[in-house]
Amino acid sequence: MAAKGQASERRRSEYIHLDDTAEVGQFEAVRNVARLFGLLMAYKRQAALAAMVKAVYILSLVAIPWVIRLLIDDYVTKGRPVSEMAPLLLVLAGLAAIQYVSQRANGLLLLRLGHGLLYDLRVAVFNQLLRLSMTFYDRNQVGRVMSRAQSDVQQVQGVMSAGFQAFSELFVLIGVAGGMLAMDIRLGLISLVSVVLIFPVVIFWQKYARAAYIKARQTVADVNARLQENLTAVRVVQSLGREQANMRGFDEANRASERANIEATKFGAALMPSVEALNAIGLALVISVGGMMTLAGSLEVGVLVAFSLYITRFFEPVERIAHEYNVLQRAIASTARIFEILDIEPLLQDKPGAKALPTIKGAVRYDGVSFHYAEGSPVLRGIDLEIEPGETVALVGPTGAGKTTLVSLLMRFYDVKRGRITIDGRDIRDVTMASLSGQMGVVLQEPHLFAGTVAENIRYSHAEASDDDLARAARAVGIHDFITRLEKGYDTPIEEGGSNLSVGQRQLVSFARALVADPRILILDEATANIDTESEMLVQKALKELLRDRTALVIAHRLSTIRDADRIVALEDGRVAERGTHDELAANAGLYAKLLSYSDAAAERSGS
Repeated sequence: MAAKGQASERRRSEYIHLDDTAEVGQFEAVRNVARLFGLLMAYKRQAALAAMVKAVYILSLVAIPWVIRLLIDDYVTKGRPVSEMAPLLLVLAGLAAIQYVSQRANGLLLLRLGHGLLYDLRVAVFNQLLRLSMTFYDRNQVGRVMSRAQSDVQQVQGVMSAGFQAFSELFVLIGVAGGMLAMDIRLGLISLVSVVLIFPVVIFWQKYARAAYIKARQTVADVNARLQENLTAVRVVQSLGREQANMRGFDEANRASERANIEATKFGAALMPSVEALNAIGLALVISVGGMMTLAGSLEVGVLVAFSLYITRFFEPVERIAHEYNVLQRAIASTARIFEILDIEPLLQDKPGAKALPTIKGAVRYDGVSFHYAEGSPVLRGIDLEIEPGETVALVGPTGAGKTTLVSLLMRFYDVKRGRITIDGRDIRDVTMASLSGQMGVVLQEPHLFAGTVAENIRYSHAEASDDDLARAARAVGIHDFITRLEKGYDTPIEEGGSNLSVGQRQLVSFARALVADPRILILDEATANIDTESEMLVQKALKELLRDRTALVIAHRLSTIRDADRIVALEDGRVAERGTHDELAANAGLYAKLLSYSDAAAERSGS
């Protein structure tokens, strides 16, 4: 990916907190825009073709006033018949046609080029977000990340479009200026005076406009963050009656965004009238001075008419450049925010020389494993644990004991701070992450089903699975008959979040998804916590099939679901407090027995 090749020399850590209030300095703004246009290297041919078409347009644009001058001075003022003008009139018509076709072709080429670059940038951002580890997402709101991946990337299209247009219009400006100076250097210099006056106006405007545009992008990010947070937790919001309070908070953020964008728009609205006023001044100077020169006999009428046309042509690109510069300033902040994402160095990557993990038996070993999310707050403290191939080990303990962290380290969502984790004797940091995840399956407390059909969800991690494989996995976990009774069977669309299925049915679909991938190591994180008693019986039956001949780590608070585990490991304060079978630990009167009594009491209360 070209964007990767343009990576910043100053890489950022995943521990970064994305800062929506940071201002973009002049040097960094120029540097980011230069990096963005470095992506053009992938579109050299299209860019070269667009440049050639633009050159044809500029030549036709400059030539038309020259032909008009010849018509006036050599034919009209001398009273020559119209028939003699025919060749020049045909040339004029041809130049007008060339101008129209070349301008339209250039616009289409730039449009395709801009959308191609936008596509590349979206892919680069999406790939980067998938590469970043849980550490980054632990520290940054999903809504703010989404704002950069969607709203800011869309804004960056403004940089591309504005940059292309401003760059091409600059050559139009140079071409027209050259034509004027070649026709009459005196009027040409007078025309350029009004252009010189534009620079202090733009410099003054830019000083205040950039801060306004940055603030506008910051407030948009805040609106997106609040929107995402409320939509994600809409059930909690409604259950706690927070609709009105949250609406007030969203309204405040939305009002702030409205004010910031209006303020930014004011600066854009102030620039264009200034340029148009200078255009009028330039035209007035040319007509006044040129008119006096014509009356004095030192300037031909055709030259004055041609210059009037040139002045109009001359300020058209000036106005366009000013407009595109306005758009460019609005998008500068978005460009910086996008590159802040792309410049993050993923914490978890395949180490140099990492090899693919061969087909495993499933022996897992935690050897002196310690871990912390925040310095000085250890979550795991010197964990030693061996799991045999095909063994089912249940992890229990109070909230915060380190159960989820223990399995997260095995899946390499994070890397251990001290010690090591091995599978079949291989340190998981020495093998490729793709080969590791390819032999592991995960079923979570909240089964997530993706947009698509039932079949697509089951084969999500095993795309090459046949229809027979899907049916075999679904039968094994007891969901096949239900699926076939759906309106379109396995081709039935899954509604948002799987809302057209019950929690138990969604869990069984996720079991089928794990089974069809045939993982050697299976992780169940509270997989039966949110289902009713009837569904639990189906799920428990499915679990027996799912766990057969696989190494499994099962996290459970509902201890009745893990009585048949080969071994139970009780964690407390980041350490292994005790380990053994259900009967052994229940008889020990230790942590597990205490947790068991709490679990049984909760089950009795729920039954009553």
